Amino acid sequence: MELRQIHYFIEVAKREHVTEAANALHVAQSAVSRQIFNLEAELGVSLFIREGRNVRLTPIGKIFLEHMIEAMQVIDSAKREVEEFLDPERGTVRIGFPSSMASYTLPTAISSFRELYPNVKFKLNQGSYRYLIDAVVKGEIDMALLGPVPEGERNIKGEVLFLEDIVALLPIDHPLAAEPFINLQQLKEDSFVLFPEKFVLREIVVEACRELGFEPKISFEGEDIDAIKGLVSAGLGVTLIPEITLSDQLPGFTVKIPIKEPHFARTVGVIIPEDRKLLPTEKLFYDFLKEFFKDFQAFDSTHKSDKA
Repeated sequence: MELRQIHYFIEVAKREHVTEAANALHVAQSAVSRQIFNLEAELGVSLFIREGRNVRLTPIGKIFLEHMIEAMQVIDSAKREVEEFLDPERGTVRIGFPSSMASYTLPTAISSFRELYPNVKFKLNQGSYRYLIDAVVKGEIDMALLGPVPEGERNIKGEVLFLEDIVALLPIDHPLAAEPFINLQQLKEDSFVLFPEKFVLREIVVEACRELGFEPKISFEGEDIDAIKGLVSAGLGVTLIPEITLSDQLPGFTVKIPIKEPHFARTVGVIIPEDRKLLPTEKLFYDFLKEFFKDFQAFDSTHKSDKA
């Protein structure tokens, strides 16, 4: 069994089409077909069911695929470990993040890190809260920034980096727009713009409203933070979002107002696998994050005090 055969097999299984797999691999279709045929002959089983130009995995093919994905991850990790042992400052960090950290939190950290280590590369993977946890556990990414930091999850280790306030974002013509702060109860009759179901920020908002005895009226949903801010800017509802997502500038025709009751804050941190040692470049960035956000939070607190 050759690595090339496994690589071709995974690509065909992923695309369920030999020609598309060959195009993605930049090789002839005949070469892919031949390697798959040789692999099946060596194993003594059929891995695919042929359906015209399409293929799909047999039951044993599905089992074989799971093991081969794990095997390739181990091989890739071993190669990276050797490379990073020789030079940790030229390795790669695979990191995941939710949309709420896409515009400011993660870019700020990476930019500062690359001032110190300009040759380190990053592979970025944006996804939902649950997806990112599972991706770290499966080894698909090395670490993920998350908020709140998950508790009680098996096979991951979480490190809190800082606390961030969650604030109200209202259209500029909202009746409460001139208030210095508000209580969540005051938004009881408003229409909300929130993330879709199963997004953790939506769960935080909905649960807080329910604890005050009302169900939020959700008029629009957006899968990324910019879409949500845009809908509020258009006057289509109110939302509650992490204050740090408004650090660059407020969307047009909106106001940001602190919530006095209940006080909203979430932990933000980094998660890594519990049962796998970080590779040298990963550890370099992981240790940097802990120090960077310690300084970052101290600066942010001072900055807020100066503005108060």
